Amino acid sequence: MEITNANLAGLLIIKPTVFEDDRGYFYESFNQADFNRKGITENFVQDNQSLSQKDVLRGLHFQSPPYSQGKLVRVIKGAVLDVAVDIRKNSVTFGKHFDIILDEKNRTMLWIPVGFAHGFLTLENNTIFSYKCSNYYNKLSEGCILWDDQDIRINWNVSHPILSDKDKLGVALKDFRSPF
Repeated sequence: MEITNANLAGLLIIKPTVFEDDRGYFYESFNQADFNRKGITENFVQDNQSLSQKDVLRGLHFQSPPYSQGKLVRVIKGAVLDVAVDIRKNSVTFGKHFDIILDEKNRTMLWIPVGFAHGFLTLENNTIFSYKCSNYYNKLSEGCILWDDQDIRINWNVSHPILSDKDKLGVALKDFRSPF
């Protein structure tokens, strides 16, 4: 397993070692010891999975303390443009984002620690997205930053994504008071 730093402190790109032959493939998608060696010591308490059609955009989501979550994200089937936005108020990269293509072919994963908003855009129909969480979901602590915030300037490369009502009502970064 290869674990490297992304361009925002705390984000880690994880590329598993994949064993392939004419039968298919095998890889470890999670190994606590490997993660601990790279500083990911969270105890994962919840796994989530979603199925989405092409051009569904989910995010930019976060949970406020004491229910904040770190997330280990990956794609099982299909492909996404995955995005993490730094919302740590004292961070030198506050408001900056990192994006990466995660898909069933590259099998790359991303570790998103507490203090980041997270979202993704599905690039294929029937995309299955999976993630481990370091804390339980709590509806009262959820928050959402506008997916198309002009100060963040994410190039989603889609003009009319399919959004939930909640995601349409996200807060602009300039009006956001970070709890992190």
